[in-house]
Amino acid sequence: MDNDRLITLAIHTFDKAAQLKALLELEGVEATLQNVNLSSPVLSAGVRVRIKEGDLPLALRIIENPEIFGPGVAVASNSAAERQSILVPVDFSEKSVAAARLALTVAASGAASRVVLLNSFLVPHTNPLMNLGSSQTVDSAASDADEVRVSVVMAKAAGEEMHKLERLLRAEIKRGNLPAVSFSTVVVQGLPEEAIGQYLKDHREVRLLLMGTRSVIKKSHDLAGSITAEVLNSCRVQALTLPEDSTMTGLNEVKSIAMLSHLEQEDFLMLDAVSRLLPADAAAQIRVICMPNDRYSKSTNDAARRALTEYCNEHFPNYSFTIVQHNRSSRRLEIDGADLVVLPSRKKNILARLFNPGAAHRLLFQADVPLLVVPV
Repeated sequence: MDNDRLITLAIHTFDKAAQLKALLELEGVEATLQNVNLSSPVLSAGVRVRIKEGDLPLALRIIENPEIFGPGVAVASNSAAERQSILVPVDFSEKSVAAARLALTVAASGAASRVVLLNSFLVPHTNPLMNLGSSQTVDSAASDADEVRVSVVMAKAAGEEMHKLERLLRAEIKRGNLPAVSFSTVVVQGLPEEAIGQYLKDHREVRLLLMGTRSVIKKSHDLAGSITAEVLNSCRVQALTLPEDSTMTGLNEVKSIAMLSHLEQEDFLMLDAVSRLLPADAAAQIRVICMPNDRYSKSTNDAARRALTEYCNEHFPNYSFTIVQHNRSSRRLEIDGADLVVLPSRKKNILARLFNPGAAHRLLFQADVPLLVVPV
């Protein structure tokens, strides 16, 4: 296949074609317009948006997920990586520090130009319990003042902890233990999952969310899940989880990938996301195990399996692909033996997430393997 061959992605009016071209180029996909009436472009009835064939998977993902790729903020840089960042929620535990280190390494490989460390703190309610059996009333003004004072104290404490983390990372950068990547810090008040969601909503340039997680044994004691699980259930950007027992320090260490497959177009989008995130020089050594979803039977999906295999071999020749049979035990072994598990995340409403959590949520509590969750 000629990856540089131009193909038509869409045909629109001039205004819509120009908007799509700008959006694609904002995400690093080179696009051109064709059949434009240059003397009166706004009157042109059919304008083709053309891209390189090799950029098709990413372009499709941009079009099909407008909530991910918003118009964003115009920047002067021509490089897509220089407009993108990696968001790392931190609680100052060792697992979140490890996630911050990994984020700097991932960014240095070309995935993004900077890393943002986000901490959120929650102020406990300071209102005293009301004694309904007495005439004593609660001084709401005093209570509000107490809450403000507590908020100021907690904000100061969080800021001091963030400064310690900054100094630690900068010291490691100076010693050459970490790559010299620009990073910034944000401290906000609120629930962690809400703070993360709001930051992603306000900052469309975030390419990857990277979160440190607890070990499976510790997760099993969580009564209502975890912050990471809540975020993965609703997150609409790529998310990478790093278990606290993982020794991974860079994505160049990934040699084996287990990919949960639906034998649909989303498989191509996941593979494209992986190929763009992992360092290019590591691709020739990576083995990808595709594992079809349980609801698909082998007899009815031979054609889909062949199509997936042919597509993978043609478009990702530096990867080694294998599709495993419909077998729960073999899938468990592949997941446990993988360096990275890649799986899709479909948008669900809150009730669907509560009663039917996605594969990312389930695997988070079942495996101590880094997960890359790709919204489709």
